[in-house]
Amino acid sequence: MVAAMKRLISLTVPLLSLAIAGCGDESDQLPVDGRDFDGVNYSERAPYQGRVIDGYLKNARVWLDIDGDGQYTQGPMEVELANGRVVTLDDGEPTTLTGDGGQFSLDISSLSVDPSAGADLDPRHYPLYALAIPGQTLEETYQGDVAISRAYLMSAGPGIRNVTPLTTLARFRADAARRNSLAPVSDSELANLDGLNLWQDYIIAGNERAHAYARALARFMASQTPDSYNDILSRPGSNGTERHLSTDAVFLLGYSLVQNAGDVIAVVDAAAGGNFSNVDTDALELPEVPLELANPVLLTSQRVLAHSRRGQSLPTGTSDLDVSAELFFDYTEDGQLISVSSKGCLAPSPQELARLVQVNGYMAQLKTQWLPSVALSPESRSRYEEEGEVIHERMVFDWRNNRAFFDTVTQCHVDAWEVSPESSELDGSPEVSWSWAEGDAGIELIERTGASGSERRRLITLLANSPSEILETELPDQVTGYQVTRNEVLEAELSFLQPDESCAPQGTDRDPRDDNAQYVTHLFPFDYSGDTEAATAFGPRAYEYDARQVDGLTIERLLKLPFLSPALASLGNVDSDDGAFQWQLYYPRLDADSIDRERPDLIQSAFLMDASTVAACGSRFPEAPRNTFARIDYEYQTLSDYLVGLLAD
Repeated sequence: MVAAMKRLISLTVPLLSLAIAGCGDESDQLPVDGRDFDGVNYSERAPYQGRVIDGYLKNARVWLDIDGDGQYTQGPMEVELANGRVVTLDDGEPTTLTGDGGQFSLDISSLSVDPSAGADLDPRHYPLYALAIPGQTLEETYQGDVAISRAYLMSAGPGIRNVTPLTTLARFRADAARRNSLAPVSDSELANLDGLNLWQDYIIAGNERAHAYARALARFMASQTPDSYNDILSRPGSNGTERHLSTDAVFLLGYSLVQNAGDVIAVVDAAAGGNFSNVDTDALELPEVPLELANPVLLTSQRVLAHSRRGQSLPTGTSDLDVSAELFFDYTEDGQLISVSSKGCLAPSPQELARLVQVNGYMAQLKTQWLPSVALSPESRSRYEEEGEVIHERMVFDWRNNRAFFDTVTQCHVDAWEVSPESSELDGSPEVSWSWAEGDAGIELIERTGASGSERRRLITLLANSPSEILETELPDQVTGYQVTRNEVLEAELSFLQPDESCAPQGTDRDPRDDNAQYVTHLFPFDYSGDTEAATAFGPRAYEYDARQVDGLTIERLLKLPFLSPALASLGNVDSDDGAFQWQLYYPRLDADSIDRERPDLIQSAFLMDASTVAACGSRFPEAPRNTFARIDYEYQTLSDYLVGLLAD
């Protein structure tokens, strides 16, 4: 397994590449890091003073974030002390509005604790947040006070008393470093950017470069503020204490700032030409980066085991399987799939691509995000064993132009898929390309192979026919009907029949009923036509589902995914007579501590088997098999964890 495979996204702000020891020259007499105490003789209990700066911001809401959720919390609120005791802050988190010069003075007398309970709460242990309120917060400029038109949220690390776009960058760089468990780096180191101290009051310091960067970063942050939040803060009577963002959303905004700060700064540098005092930051064309603040769980990798360590043909015992490929899924900051790359071989599925087209690449909108497919060629294992972080195959998606591309350097698909590499490197010249459009019958996907794009041309139509339609569920289903034609000749067609057969889970004397296990509760028979001999071998089939409610949890799980692949069966290392296969899919138990109740239909593992007869409705789904052609293990991350991981690459 590759421990640290490089992501496909080219990050413009490597987390530590901007951390430079030392600070630039300062012209102000205040401590450059925004702290006006030495950390040793500090005894002040109130007030806790500082400044909020883009330019200086008046009427900005500022608070001490004691509970760590990034939003102001009203009282009463409970706080656990270091000794485990709990105290109550009747008035909630200390907060105020800034005055002239962006100055604020927080009354922290409520942080005093009865000596019998424990030590006083130290404000230096908590980050500050500041919120620019549209229409109310005023930026002090040479031309007078200017009202902020769009909200944005800033922060500063514990003990830092200036709150600016640059302290926000420093704060979330440090947070990402801690979450990634990188080599220890001091907050002071991460608060330096190419000789700039990110904690300073750059206005007093007369640092035009820092001021230009801060103004541009503030514009970028405002562009990512959700419209719904901005609308709430724009209402008459708003005072900036309204809660709307989740903790995940606050941190996603911060990580997006870290990831995109380099691009924003590059725009400022180009406009300045060395003279930052003349930069009109309002006129700059800054990056527009959509951001998904719901923090969905996304499939980020698959580990494929399809090689017998004893050199046997497939299928083989599951304990005999070795890893033959690893797949990596990459996303934009709003959760849209960018690419799938593999060390070893992947198996592109036009039907799966067509399914993704339904949601424009936003996999979190699919119940089952990515259905399994596998390349059983022995070359996959030999490629996987190559040293280094090598990528051998890649699918890239161009959702804006309705295109996708597959590039390979392997011979894994010469026999099974009639695809051979045109180059010994992934050079961006695809061996296969797809384009799509909405047709009368559903999504129409055109597949082209070869350098000219005309060696093979197939039309894959995703039919508006699926178990979801029968069940009348809202989300796109795991599977749907499809039709494949080549030069207007039908190759294959699958369509579901109505109605489905449904039933309740059943138990037996040998196998007592366990509601939290997997059961076949719905059978969806289908018609299949195409290759006559293969279709006959496929026989009467049905998709098996577990769709029911258990203790308020609604599930809709595909259990068996039958498919035909005579080409796969013809491989020399594969022992299958008729090319009729099925994937058996396994999910978390419904009572598992690890189950995501918001997304209970995410596959944990899949096993490739010869197709079997249809199970009896109500029967318990079998445990993981002892023999299989391949096993695929799925790994998921929240979008925020995925983005933090990118910052470490």
